[in-house]
Amino acid sequence: MLRTALQPRWIGWLLAVLAVCVAFGWLGLWQLQVAREDAQQEVLREAAARPILELGAVLAPHARFPADGSNQRVQAAGRFEPDRQFVVVERRLGGADGFWVVQPFVVEATGARLPVVRGFVRSLEAAEAFRASTAVEPKGSAGAVMLVGSLAPTESPGDPRRPLPDGQARSIDVGALLNTWQGEIYNAFAFSISETPDASGAGPAGASAAGGLERVPPPELPSGLTLRNAAYALQWWVFAFFGVWMWVKMVRDDYRRQNVGASPGLQQSTAAPSSAGAPQ
Repeated sequence: MLRTALQPRWIGWLLAVLAVCVAFGWLGLWQLQVAREDAQQEVLREAAARPILELGAVLAPHARFPADGSNQRVQAAGRFEPDRQFVVVERRLGGADGFWVVQPFVVEATGARLPVVRGFVRSLEAAEAFRASTAVEPKGSAGAVMLVGSLAPTESPGDPRRPLPDGQARSIDVGALLNTWQGEIYNAFAFSISETPDASGAGPAGASAAGGLERVPPPELPSGLTLRNAAYALQWWVFAFFGVWMWVKMVRDDYRRQNVGASPGLQQSTAAPSSAGAPQ
């Protein structure tokens, strides 16, 4: 059968089938990507449709993070403490390396602190400049800020074998912050969406201003796939498999025809009647 498959005409057909399979495989991958993107958009639409709740209605200080709390938008009145600012290293935004700028937000209703990611900067100098600029924000109830943020659960602790300078961390670990900040603290952190009044001067995610603070969008939630586009992807791959199967079947049929045509038994069966049946 291998000799039959290596005949020029079957090699030509194989190349054509492989080209079609590559096209079908690419179409399947494209539909799979569409399925992922559609599922992500659906998650984002659902998150955007969820109402903005008061922080106290979602989470209390030291309470367990709720199972459905990720990306829940909350609002609370309070004030930032720039003097307790720290940066989270090794973060990326818009393809750039940099740092998250994190400041505690003292919630007016409870007096507890909520770590808030106020934005992304590309250098430690920019982070320090931001801290200095926010240190002059008014304090007290008269200067309260209305924060709207997106909640996230505490991150895993960083590697203790790789210590960092003071004011830097590898993650937002609420357990470690409890030892540093003392007092009441929320078992979560938030990505700042808006602040009223806004003294941060933060631009949108991906802002190109060198050294400027950029808002950090909340992370995308696991979204899976949309069934319709996933089925389309599977369909294209089935077509590709069917093309290879048809080529193999046609080669096998050709091989069998050639063998039958060259079989001595077939030649004998088609030969003229033997002399035994001829008249004497």
